[in-house]
Amino acid sequence: MKLSKIYQLFFLAGGLGFFLSACSSALEPTTLKDGYAGKFLIGAAINTNISSGRDTASIRVLQEEFNSVSPENCMKSEVLQPEKGVFFFDDADQYVKFGEENKMAIIGHCLIWHSQAPHWFFTDENGKDVSREELIQRMKDHITTVVSRYKGKIKGWDVVNEAILDDGSWRESKFYQIIGEDFIKLAFEFARAADPDCELYYNDYSMANEGKRNGVVKMIQKIQEAGVKVDGIGMQGHCTLNFPDLNEFEKSLLAFSELGCQVNITELDLTVLPGYDPSVGADVAASQEYQQTLNPYAEGLPEEVANQLSARYTDLFKLFLKHHDKIDRVTLWGITDDASWRNDWPIKGRTDYALLFDRNHQPKPVVKELIKLVNN
Repeated sequence: MKLSKIYQLFFLAGGLGFFLSACSSALEPTTLKDGYAGKFLIGAAINTNISSGRDTASIRVLQEEFNSVSPENCMKSEVLQPEKGVFFFDDADQYVKFGEENKMAIIGHCLIWHSQAPHWFFTDENGKDVSREELIQRMKDHITTVVSRYKGKIKGWDVVNEAILDDGSWRESKFYQIIGEDFIKLAFEFARAADPDCELYYNDYSMANEGKRNGVVKMIQKIQEAGVKVDGIGMQGHCTLNFPDLNEFEKSLLAFSELGCQVNITELDLTVLPGYDPSVGADVAASQEYQQTLNPYAEGLPEEVANQLSARYTDLFKLFLKHHDKIDRVTLWGITDDASWRNDWPIKGRTDYALLFDRNHQPKPVVKELIKLVNN
């Protein structure tokens, strides 16, 4: 073969390789929802500023990056039924309409929760606890009215929220005190009757704790033995740079999956701020100094801490990818840092960096890293 022919073949092969490489890069997904398509849904909790159309910057990010929505507050019982028999559906209707218009998987959150429940739910006209029968009826009326209204529109409901303590024991909520353990089984039965085709979930925090893991497994098994189906378990992901232990988180994920339930990673965010110690006290000077230590990054996040945040999010998503066959949805509790509840809890006015998009509605570098995890 002539030398010129060899050169022609060499350059042809090189050009073909460059072309294929360019095509491959062009086909690689560039957004979270596209990157994780076929693995699990990527969701975000939204507030009424978004569902009403007012927060256009956040809507843009949501439409580009996410394919599922959860409501922050508009579907909690204190909002939906502030007075007995008086329902307020305006914000919830707006939320569902927004999800439909944007072709999102719509999640309902939450039907029964001891917190953010109206006071009347548990008391009679004299301010005394209602009877067991009365509270069951009120629970049934609330669940039936709400779930029926959105039948066929909601992908899944967080039916009961946060009923088990970290040690695995039952939370002494009014639901538990008045009805007993049966209140969870009954809630699932009422929701199933109102929408037989909707997915029904139990949702809780600190699910990596061994005590809570065992308590939730025991509770779900008892419900299943009674013939009541639980479709999924929500593992809330309110994380820090060192909590939860990922090995323990994985143990819980596997334990819940072995119950025959899909796993949802819910309410995911990652605080980089130091914890609050309520025992710090009376000395005003000491207290003021302490307050300053609780908000160390008011002027911006140091590169070292930003790198720790990126590494932590990456490790979490590596775990999610490892078990993507067991996970249906990963939902961030918010979209951008400025609107995160983390800025105001447990004390107001702090500057946190808990989400994947910054205060300018721009993706943090970790977003590209999370997409690369799937591409690789």
